[in-house]
Amino acid sequence: MSAVVQSIDTNAAAEQELTDGFHLIIDALKLNGLNTIYGVPGIPITDFGRMAQAEGIRVLSFRHEQAAGYAASIAGYLTKKPGVCLTVSAPGFLNGLTALAHATTNCFPMILISGSSEREIVDLQQGDYEEMDQLAIAKPLCKAAFRVLHAADIGIGLARAIRAAVSGRPGGVYLDLPAKLFGQVMNADAGKKSLVKVIDAAPAQIPGPDSIKRALDVLKSAKKPLIILGKGAAYAQADDAVKALVETSGIPFLPMSMAKGLLPDTHPQCAGAARSTVLKDSDVVMLIGARLNWLLSHGKGKSWGDAPKKFIQIDIEPKEMDSNVEIVAPVVGDIGSCVAALLDGMGNGWQKAPVDWANAVTKKREENVAKMAPRLMNNNSPMDYHGALGVLRTIIAERPDAMLVNEGANTLDLARGIVDMYQPRKRIDVGTWGIMGIGMGYCIAAAVETGKPVLAIEGDSAFGFSGMEVETICRYNLPVCIVVFNNDGIYRGTDVNPTGGSDVAPTVFVKGSRYDKMMEAFGGIGVNATSPDELKRAVNAAMDSGKPTLINAVIDPAAGSESGRIGNLNPQSVLSKKK
Repeated sequence: MSAVVQSIDTNAAAEQELTDGFHLIIDALKLNGLNTIYGVPGIPITDFGRMAQAEGIRVLSFRHEQAAGYAASIAGYLTKKPGVCLTVSAPGFLNGLTALAHATTNCFPMILISGSSEREIVDLQQGDYEEMDQLAIAKPLCKAAFRVLHAADIGIGLARAIRAAVSGRPGGVYLDLPAKLFGQVMNADAGKKSLVKVIDAAPAQIPGPDSIKRALDVLKSAKKPLIILGKGAAYAQADDAVKALVETSGIPFLPMSMAKGLLPDTHPQCAGAARSTVLKDSDVVMLIGARLNWLLSHGKGKSWGDAPKKFIQIDIEPKEMDSNVEIVAPVVGDIGSCVAALLDGMGNGWQKAPVDWANAVTKKREENVAKMAPRLMNNNSPMDYHGALGVLRTIIAERPDAMLVNEGANTLDLARGIVDMYQPRKRIDVGTWGIMGIGMGYCIAAAVETGKPVLAIEGDSAFGFSGMEVETICRYNLPVCIVVFNNDGIYRGTDVNPTGGSDVAPTVFVKGSRYDKMMEAFGGIGVNATSPDELKRAVNAAMDSGKPTLINAVIDPAAGSESGRIGNLNPQSVLSKKK
């Protein structure tokens, strides 16, 4: 009897001295403070998800990998730590790849971890389960990509992924974990020693003194200066320094979409409501964490007017300079260090922007706000965009701490201009690509990472990309209120099939759809709102309750314009229609 006990005790001791790939990955994540995983379970990572949850990591299971990936990407933006997305091999990996590329394009730190088939079979193309050379496919679409083949390399592999994701210009990183890796066994002490805690993953990058002097000299010469704040400035979390720079300089500022709230949109220097005027008339433009891409008409063309422009650009990526136009004063470094250096160089006696320019911007802003006000106060039924957004604008003003998620075409374009933001990193939307499908993933991550209530303003088309994730929202009982602007179609619900056939036009959805019933199907609250008054009551009730809610906001099918405000990007045929 004692021999048996001794044998059992010996086996138990032996087991305690071993670890495996499953546990090493979990330990490496926890060691580096990555305590949340967004993903979809399946072969070969099902048990890994279970074990991670058992070890105290929060594992949120989605209905589609793309939504999980978008959640991880925006988690990275909100926390400055890499958001982690976990997928199965091949098709699941591909589903997550869109979000990884999105994270890289938007400079969000994210790590896509995917299980994969065995290298020996993949490399000989012998037809393994979900066979695919995932590393090769991922490389062109992300900032860095790594594969770990041995359990002893898990610690260093994750460390490299973390550092690549957050250092310099942040972005997406792919980490490939073949199925055999998870079950590899090694000595527990050796395994513990192999783990790496990443130190100073995103070190400060101090700008050169000459670049600071040059930028300030250009700024001093300005008669009509403008500051443009991009989402890079919001990501930096150097909020007080950015505010001090804007107010010390006295320069009007224009926030890009996700930089809204870095300073309140109601700030006296905010030129958001005078965008056309300041772009056209300014003579010196300082870009802080913003890029001169399509969202700013590449810094040229009719939207920038005829006035000669000098550009100052603050960015951590040197290659961003001169991307479209000449940058006369490039300042390379992290936003916090650059802005602090500029403030130091300005000192206490800085001459503020010319009063006549500031007054002209203020006058134009007030004129545009006054012109818009009556449109936001209508109580039409069915609603138009302005009446519905006027209600939501008021609700956000009363609840400035809430997270706002926004996607769509007209729904996005109009909400961006109408709904004021008051705090940084509260507005999250489609970003650089202007894509659809980010909505529900963003909602889930925003609720999980911030603990704040979430209001999503969704076009009906945009909602359709990730709508099934309302089940995920209900499953985790998240404080998310989704408002679907339902006008029966893409852009508008009034198009007709020119042939007279039975198929509806390609842009038309089912008439009178009730998206609220989807939420009710999973135990959430669904409301059908046909007027701004009904919408206001429903949203306030949802935000007060913190319960998963979806409001089907009935919008006039004729409301909206083709492609929203980027219709100019939609090619048009010049040929006459055949008769």
